Amino acid sequence: MTTVDGRRPTGKTAGVREQVRDLVAEMMRDPAGRTSPSPYETARLVSLAPWLIGHRDRVRYLLDAQRPDGGWGPPGGYGLVPTLSATEALLTVLRSDPPADQARLVHAVDRALRALTGLVSDTGALPDTPALDMIVPALTDRINDHLHRPTGSPPAGSERWRHSTSLGLPRGVTRRRLTAVRHLVSTGAPIPDKLLHALEVVADLAPAAGGVTPNASGTVGASPAATAAWLGGPDRPGGHDALAYLEGTVGRYGGPVPCAAPITVFERAWVTTILARAGIDLTGPPGLVESLTADLGATGTPTGPGLPTDADTTAVTLTALGHLGVSASTDCLWSYETPEGFATWPGEDGFSTTTNAHVLDAFGQRLADQPGAQPRHRAAVRRLVTALLDRQELQGSWADRWHASHYYATACCVQALAEFGDPATVARPLNRAVEWALAAQRTDGAWGTWSATAEETAYALHILVAGGTRTPKVIDAVRRGYAYLCRHDGTTGPALWHDKDLYQPTLIVRATVLAAQHSAGSLLTFRSECA
Repeated sequence: MTTVDGRRPTGKTAGVREQVRDLVAEMMRDPAGRTSPSPYETARLVSLAPWLIGHRDRVRYLLDAQRPDGGWGPPGGYGLVPTLSATEALLTVLRSDPPADQARLVHAVDRALRALTGLVSDTGALPDTPALDMIVPALTDRINDHLHRPTGSPPAGSERWRHSTSLGLPRGVTRRRLTAVRHLVSTGAPIPDKLLHALEVVADLAPAAGGVTPNASGTVGASPAATAAWLGGPDRPGGHDALAYLEGTVGRYGGPVPCAAPITVFERAWVTTILARAGIDLTGPPGLVESLTADLGATGTPTGPGLPTDADTTAVTLTALGHLGVSASTDCLWSYETPEGFATWPGEDGFSTTTNAHVLDAFGQRLADQPGAQPRHRAAVRRLVTALLDRQELQGSWADRWHASHYYATACCVQALAEFGDPATVARPLNRAVEWALAAQRTDGAWGTWSATAEETAYALHILVAGGTRTPKVIDAVRRGYAYLCRHDGTTGPALWHDKDLYQPTLIVRATVLAAQHSAGSLLTFRSECA
């Protein structure tokens, strides 16, 4: 039998099953879910909540996470939001009582301001991350206020910045939406749920925002920063649950915090669907189905408490329940239908290919399980297939607004189209996607946008396996990618998922890698047995 790096695929597949059991057990032990710490969100707590436990740890995290070029976060435009946030936070620290590591802070801000000058003047398109059009002007104004405030104490050691040119806005960014939101909040009018996740952009107004109260878990908008902005301080009347939420989140992460917490439904729905789609037998552990259905209502389910319902999480949750043998109505998805396909939420400004791929999964699964489903479902499947095919890029890939990597979007679309599209219609587009993935493979067998990553290698293997092509070139690429994953398990790697800055949903990425190992290992074993 053929081996890869001296390992038999069957043995590795058996090892994958053991790792899956451990992953699922870990997921069920931690109902809040886990993502990577966020430089943006952590910096907002440094600035807005210096009274919160772990303040020094957060400042140290920011200093340690600064890149050699002075910025924070990923390369290019993705670094703008975290660099603005971290710079403003460190300036806030310098304006407070003189810190023990003042010299290091001044040096860090010096480098950060130089990095921001380059980021703001970059003419490239900025990424489509949530609330960027509010976050960037709000933080730019805060930084300029620090640097040029005419009264009060300037940041210690900052005389060199006092007469510097004000930081401008990047091309294409205006204050229009921020101004509108500030006006809305100042009038005391109710705030739309989807704005709560970024309430910190109006931190000065947030404590008095009309109709805003923490939910049962203590969060405002499932965001530590938004919750801290609403709380305003540790002694706010009625703020006990919010303070407990912040302290609990800080304790779980050791000081820094993620952009969103908890993410219970998001994590469990994606992990379940990813593993089941790869053919891994997943016997639902106690409590899994109940957690997926707890908030499932007429408009679907949210990613986690404090966030609005959305079509993406709802569709994946319905698909996960189907894999677990639970029949749930897909009618809640109709409220997201648009002439173009399905919106992530009503009024979405843009189109998400992966949301529509996931809705295709949900409707396609319903048709497979219930052949007598209404004609409306069959028509929706046809429309979704057309919508996805229309958005395939010339080189054969897909892009999406919820992930920095084309490999994620392409894997979502290829898997959905391969399973639920008409074979004659999707064969050529799938082949183009496979050819794109083959051409992008690196010499070490991996794939990656900025560098080789286990996560993106796993997506590429899902593309090759689901694409249906079994040429020697494809089998060799799968073999090399599989070998890479045998050496890299995906527990480390860059943040690639879109929130206010990029994050990594840890267990979802691990599940993606394990599923790819299982699928690729099974394919290689089958080819060897047939040889």
